Amino acid sequence: MTLIHNPPNKLRIDEIFCFISVDDDGNEGVCAFQAGATMMPMMGADLDRVESLRPIAKQLARMQYFTDKKICLIKFTVREEMEIIEP
Repeated sequence: MTLIHNPPNKLRIDEIFCFISVDDDGNEGVCAFQAGATMMPMMGADLDRVESLRPIAKQLARMQYFTDKKICLIKFTVREEMEIIEP
């Protein structure tokens, strides 16, 4: 496995936006889409990312096997650092 961590960090992450599916019983799950061989969770830390994911969320909502679930956009705003891993 090749590990790479050198992202062009743009901002401090103080909130996370996430597209979730909700079934009739109120159970929730994070929506995801496949990009190549990787499943990508539909979440981001800025509204630009949310807007880029919105068309995918709308497409998911229209898919036949998804008709019993609604898709919600939620926002998490409490930040708590659970662990710091240093070199």
